Amino acid sequence: MKAARQPLRDRDFYPDDYTDERDTTEVPNGVRLQKVLAQAGVASRRACEEMIGDGRVTVNGQVVRRFGAKVDPATQVIHVDGKRVPTAPDLVYYAMNKPIGVVSTMSDPQGRPCLADYVEELAPRLFHVGRLDTETEGLLLLTNDGELANRLTHPSYGVQKKYWAKVPGPIPRDLGRRLKQGIELEDGLVKADSFAIVQEHGQQALVEVVLHEGRKHVVRRMLEVAGHRVIDLARIEFGPVKLGRTKAGTVRALTLKEVGELYAAVKL
Repeated sequence: MKAARQPLRDRDFYPDDYTDERDTTEVPNGVRLQKVLAQAGVASRRACEEMIGDGRVTVNGQVVRRFGAKVDPATQVIHVDGKRVPTAPDLVYYAMNKPIGVVSTMSDPQGRPCLADYVEELAPRLFHVGRLDTETEGLLLLTNDGELANRLTHPSYGVQKKYWAKVPGPIPRDLGRRLKQGIELEDGLVKADSFAIVQEHGQQALVEVVLHEGRKHVVRRMLEVAGHRVIDLARIEFGPVKLGRTKAGTVRALTLKEVGELYAAVKL
């Protein structure tokens, strides 16, 4: 019967009434799907074959159960358990702990330290995802995946960034409420998604600010308008990626899980 020839479909990509009698994912002279997954770091080739057999893998939205399926890792979108797997061989993803004094550009006409001093040998044409001002340290993402970089910085996707700021204390009880209600800056209202006091000691305090805004110096400006000049500032999280124990001035490759979560955060 015709219904028996219908391939399984991922409902996130196809409506329930979609019909197609052929498997449209096969690419002549492509690479075997289990090999692509294994090379991407999903699991061993044998384990990837089991995932395929269990219907956990989709290619361009279509569930593929054939062990011999051939795909194009550079152009087709592959998900495992609903999370996208980066399979294009030339795409790279890094996290850097940018030190204070480093400019968030790949070159600087004034000769100041810049990102290229740390990453120029990793891959050609890396994009830095957003910026950190020269006096701010912390997590910066770098990739040559232009679509992902653009979405991560676009405000419509609401990807949150978490900052720790050292400010003069004590902290009034209403500061969090004021920041979440909104602070009026010269370029418009800005609201914190959340606020917490991490530590208070004497005349200084460490506070946590989470927001999805990407305006220049936005954390410094909103805290200053609220009456708390920023002494030191660091970004410790960007979406699902955490700075963790990455030392200042060092760069690490993102894990497969982190990349998949970044894709999910921007609906890729």
